[in-house]
Amino acid sequence: IQGNWCHEYRKLKAKVETIQKCQKHLMGEDLESLNLKELQQLEQQLESSLKHIRSRKNQLMHESISELQKKERSLQEENKVLQKELVEKQKAHAAQQDQTQPQTSSSSSSFMLRDAPPAANTSIHPAATGERAEDAAVQPQAPPRTGLPPWMVSHING
Repeated sequence: IQGNWCHEYRKLKAKVETIQKCQKHLMGEDLESLNLKELQQLEQQLESSLKHIRSRKNQLMHESISELQKKERSLQEENKVLQKELVEKQKAHAAQQDQTQPQTSSSSSSFMLRDAPPAANTSIHPAATGERAEDAAVQPQAPPRTGLPPWMVSHING
């Protein structure tokens, strides 16, 4: 039994040494012991490994691209939905403003007639209205707020 264990140990130790030597060769180390044929085999093995590595890398890149394209389509759909919602909200807001504007526009024309600012009373002289200059200077008369021009107001008051 002990002989079998010793024999098994030597076999495993030789395998480990062979694997470590192959690993060094694959890493480009300890190549001096290899002849031309062994170097060519190592090169073919490295090229084959490189093809497998590139194939796996390309597969992963294609999967990643596919996932990103799905994500892009999903985001574009979400963007379309959000744009539609925005347009609907803008239309609703515009409709709400249209409902409030007719009320303000009808009152704006009456505002112009009722609340016209008083005009400067530069054309009315005290002598034209029959007052004395002293009375006019002491108590200036403000034209009533009728929205009429001052010359019409003087005829109504006069």
